[in-house]
Amino acid sequence: MKNPKCRMEDQLAFCWKKSIWLYLFLLPSALFIWSAASLKLGVISFTMTFFIVCIGHSVGLHRGIIHKSYNSKRWFRNLTAYLFVQTGLGSPLAWLKLHYTRDYWQNRKDCPGYFQYHHSLITDYFWNLHLHYQPKSLDPFSIPEEDLKDPWLNWLDKTWYLHVLGLNACIWLLFGFEAMIMCGAVRISSTLLGHWFIGYMTHKYGYSHFKVKEADVSGKNNWFLGIVSFGEGYHNNHHAHPQSAKFGLKWFEIDFGWYFILLFKKLGWIKNVKEAGKDRTLKKKATVHKIHWAFPSFRF
Repeated sequence: MKNPKCRMEDQLAFCWKKSIWLYLFLLPSALFIWSAASLKLGVISFTMTFFIVCIGHSVGLHRGIIHKSYNSKRWFRNLTAYLFVQTGLGSPLAWLKLHYTRDYWQNRKDCPGYFQYHHSLITDYFWNLHLHYQPKSLDPFSIPEEDLKDPWLNWLDKTWYLHVLGLNACIWLLFGFEAMIMCGAVRISSTLLGHWFIGYMTHKYGYSHFKVKEADVSGKNNWFLGIVSFGEGYHNNHHAHPQSAKFGLKWFEIDFGWYFILLFKKLGWIKNVKEAGKDRTLKKKATVHKIHWAFPSFRF
């Protein structure tokens, strides 16, 4: 399926697997959350989400594997990739490819509409959670060959959904249906929707310290979303310092992912941590400007 908002050589197609996966967790959550919810299960589900998403997604896949903001031992890299799988977001290798593709286009002025974030919230809900962007070739995006050929990432790419479903089945068998709903369906559907919503908002609304020249998207910082997303909500900082392991650059920008990185560094599990302000992580075309705000227009 060709889409006029994509480059002519690329495709944006409806993805049945992606859509079914979303509603496989979202519908049971909506139907059974009121009967399954309890303080105990809520605390357990929140705790699982905190550690799995923070360490698996933000610290592990995003900062470590994709941006190589630090060096780590092989077991730590593999563990965080596996934790990312348990977020329910999908294959770590597929997300790595998408991230390189998106970064490539957002740093150009001819960025496809799918990555521009000039569209509405409802449009992005459909595009981001139901469609699949397929470039004609991965060659322009300079994805490291060692990542594309990594045996662990490739194995997880083929089997990731089995691990997620397997954990949910184990929770059901060992702790009951209500535990599976809260610690499985609700946790994963919240992660899927939260990741999408935070990604949309922090590309459009908030404040910014930097402007990336000749780029279509420079991102925005959002203090509240930055806290609840373990630092991912400081997206303008990240666009300007893509290799920095530290996303929160001001004293008030609380970055839980960075705090975990400091802990892992002290434990000796990671080293050579890149930090904005101490390393040359600033994009060559990024410039500092006076704080700039962009507010929601509430266009749906």
